[in-house]
Amino acid sequence: MDSSKPDIWDTDTVTGGQPNRPSKPGLISKVLAPAVGLWLRSQVEHIEDLEVEVEAGDRQILSGCIPQVELSACKAVYQGLHLSQVRLTGQNIRINLGQVLKGKPLCLLEPIRVEGTVLLQQADLNASLMAPLLANGITEFLLTLLSASDLGEVPLESDPRLNLQNLQIILDANLVTLSASLISMSGNATAIAIRTGFGLASPHELTLVNPQWLPHATAKRGLPLSDLEGYTFDLGADTQIEQLKLEAGQIVCQAKLLVSP
Repeated sequence: MDSSKPDIWDTDTVTGGQPNRPSKPGLISKVLAPAVGLWLRSQVEHIEDLEVEVEAGDRQILSGCIPQVELSACKAVYQGLHLSQVRLTGQNIRINLGQVLKGKPLCLLEPIRVEGTVLLQQADLNASLMAPLLANGITEFLLTLLSASDLGEVPLESDPRLNLQNLQIILDANLVTLSASLISMSGNATAIAIRTGFGLASPHELTLVNPQWLPHATAKRGLPLSDLEGYTFDLGADTQIEQLKLEAGQIVCQAKLLVSP
């Protein structure tokens, strides 16, 4: 990663302290590093400045397992989600080593637990609004909100996906503001602006903290949405968030993920 870029994490935070280093990398690990890089590129829509380090000796790898792989990258796009910076560590990775040494593509033989930190800028979130993970969560949340609100004619039953335009997210310290225009079946537009904090209900569930209905996206105060206090977004059991930090213009997330073959 470009050394001129600010480092948003320290190693102890990401990995929980430095583990005992594996044996000195050998010839096989040098062959594996580009193979891992090619596999990673095949898993994403876009990635820049990808760096891969295989920390293992040849004897360890020949036993059928890569003890540890570290990677860093910028401007990654995975399943429609845009990430400004990524740093991940995976351990005890089993791959098709024999085929890789013959020039075949790398494949995972079993799921692996990956631990690391990602940085999302405000622009990343707005570019990711159509990604299923983000879009489904927003839609479910708005359906819950609208079903409990009197906003006039809204396409709840005829179009459960909602007809939203000008959807935008603004990030501030400990706060997220979501704004959009909701288009009814007759073509009328209803302005929506909601500001909320986020907490962790569990390692894989985000919960709303003090959500408010705003007259417009930049309003300083709004009306409390008491019925939505504690509303949760389930990210799935394969995701474990350890820390979520909301700052002006960006989010830093430290988490563990289960990556399947």
